[in-house]
Amino acid sequence: MNLGDMLRHSAARVPSKPALVCEDTVVSYAELDRSTDALAAWLLQQGLNEGDRVAIHWRNSIETVQLYFACFKAGLIAVPVNNRLKSAEIGYILRHSRAKLCFSQPDLAPLAEEARPLCPDLREILNSLPDLSAAPETPLPKVSPEKIAAILYTSGTTANPKGVMHTHVSLTGATELMTHLGVTENDVLLTVTQMLHVAALGCVLLPGIRSGATVVLLPLFDPPAALDLIERWGCSYFLALPAILRFMVEEQVQRPRKVDTMRLCLVGGDTVPVAMQDRFRELFGIPVRELFGMTESVPVTCIPDGESRPGSMGSALEILETRVADGNGNLVSLGEIGELQVQSPANCVGYWEDSQNTAGAFLNGWLRTGDLVRRDEDGYFWFHGRLKQIIVRGGSNISPQEIEEALYQHPAVLESGVIGMPDPVYGEKVIAFVAPRDGHQISEAAMREFLRERIAEYKVPERVFFIPSLPKGLTGKVQRRDLQGLAPLLVN
Repeated sequence: MNLGDMLRHSAARVPSKPALVCEDTVVSYAELDRSTDALAAWLLQQGLNEGDRVAIHWRNSIETVQLYFACFKAGLIAVPVNNRLKSAEIGYILRHSRAKLCFSQPDLAPLAEEARPLCPDLREILNSLPDLSAAPETPLPKVSPEKIAAILYTSGTTANPKGVMHTHVSLTGATELMTHLGVTENDVLLTVTQMLHVAALGCVLLPGIRSGATVVLLPLFDPPAALDLIERWGCSYFLALPAILRFMVEEQVQRPRKVDTMRLCLVGGDTVPVAMQDRFRELFGIPVRELFGMTESVPVTCIPDGESRPGSMGSALEILETRVADGNGNLVSLGEIGELQVQSPANCVGYWEDSQNTAGAFLNGWLRTGDLVRRDEDGYFWFHGRLKQIIVRGGSNISPQEIEEALYQHPAVLESGVIGMPDPVYGEKVIAFVAPRDGHQISEAAMREFLRERIAEYKVPERVFFIPSLPKGLTGKVQRRDLQGLAPLLVN
C-alpha cells in the first residue's frame, strides 16, 4: 500500500471523523482525501512527472499535510525544507534536489525567493495552495510503494546536508512500528515538533492517519499553546525533544491544565534527565518513554511500556533487528561497546544523488547508525558516543564543518574549529574556536551576528573563543579532541 492509499483507506472507514485540527479549523478524513486528490491532479496538470520533486517550505498546518499527501498520491517526491534555515541553506536544498516547485509560506517566502537565482530547475515559488473548488476530477496514477516518497535533508559529517530517501514502504514501516508502540484510532495526537522532520512525519502524522486517529497541529512550539491544546482536544499522545519536555513541565507547574487524557509520551533526540522524568510523571500521571531513531530509520528502540531504565535508549522494537558490531560487521560481545546497526522496515534506501555516502551507510544490508552503544543482558541499549562528529542540539543535527565554512567567510578568520559540549537543556551546545588573522580584530558578539546572517539560529555557536592558533595533527588537520579538552577551561 502506498501512502496515498493509506489515507484513502482511513477516509473510507471513518469519513466524518476529524483527521486534522489546526487552530480553529477541523478537517474530516473525507475532506482531506478529496482535497488531496484535487491537489495531486493540479500538480500533475502543471506538467510535473512521476518522481519530480516538490519542496514544502511551510510550518505545521493543514496546507503542509495536504501537500505531503498530494505528492504521495501523484507519485511526486516531497522535499520538506526546514523553516528555520537561511536563504543559502534553502538554496542548497532546492538546487541539490532539483525541485520543480516550491510551496513557501508567505512570511517565509522572501528567503526562498532570495535563493531562487541559484536554482535553475525551480519553475515557481507559490505562497498559497491553488483554489480547487471547481477543479475537474482527474484520474491519478497508481503509485508503486517502492517509489521514493520523500527526501528529508539532514546534517551529516560533511558540510552540506544529505538528502535521505524514504520510499512509501519505509515510511509505512515507520507507521507499523508506531502501531506496536500503541498508537490507535482512539488517540488524539499532538504535533509539538515540525513535520519537516522524520520524527513528526513518521511517528505522529502518518501513524495517526493510518490508524484513523485525530492529529492536532501546533504551527510553532509554544508551551502554553501546547498544554491548552491537550486540555481543549483531549490529546492522548505526543512526541517531544527533551528541551520541549522541560518547557512543558515548567509551564504545567506555573499554570496547571487538565491533562488526564494523556496516556503516551515519547521523547527522543537525547537522553532525558531522571529528575525531569520524575517531575513529568508527577505532573502528567504517566511515565516518559525514551525513544531512539534517526532520519534514516525511525523508530529503532524504545523503553517498553511499564518499564523504567533512566539513561537507557530502550530495547529494540519487535519487528526490526539490531546488532552491535565493529566497523567490519563483526559482532561484539555482550556488554562491549560497538556500533548500533539496524535492519528495519523503516530503513531509508540511501542518499539522494550521493552513491558514496549511500554505500557507506549500509554494511551487508545493515544500516550503520554511527552511534556507539552497549547492550546489557536484558536487551537494553546504552549510548556511548558517536562515530560521526555531529552535534545534536535540541534534537537537531548540526554539522561542525558547515559552521566552520560560514566562519571562514569572514575576512578576520584564519582558522576555525567547532565542537559540541554537554548542555543541561538542549543536550549539546555549539562552541566555536577562531584563530584570527594578523591585524584583524572582531568581537564575539559581532562574529555571532555575522553567522546569524548565514546559518540558521539553532546552528549559531553559543560561544566563540579567539585563540592564537588551533591545535593540529601531523597532517595539519584541526584536532577537535584537543578543543574538547580546552573548552571547559574557557567556558568555566
